[in-house]
Amino acid sequence: MYAIVEIAGKQYKVTENDYLYVARQDAEENEKLSFENVLLVAGGKDIKVGTPLVEGARVEATVIEHVKADKVLVFKKKRRKRYRVTRGHRQPYTRIKIDSVKG
Repeated sequence: MYAIVEIAGKQYKVTENDYLYVARQDAEENEKLSFENVLLVAGGKDIKVGTPLVEGARVEATVIEHVKADKVLVFKKKRRKRYRVTRGHRQPYTRIKIDSVKG
């Protein structure tokens, strides 16, 4: 059984026991999360497509850890003007484990 769920504005295809990196969530480690924005639930030959959401469907997950992505370097330069700027950015993510897909 799998589901298409919307988490923080992005859509993910999830099944039970999957691990995902999603945008940073306001939850502590080992805390349970529940996502109600389920767009599709499929299991075997039974497929439920939401208009726009599937009624009563839900995805349960557990927060594993909070991490940061690899550093992205941004370099700006204007020639002949002695202007150079280097900046870095690391996007924060939350690693979650999908416990169950109910639909």
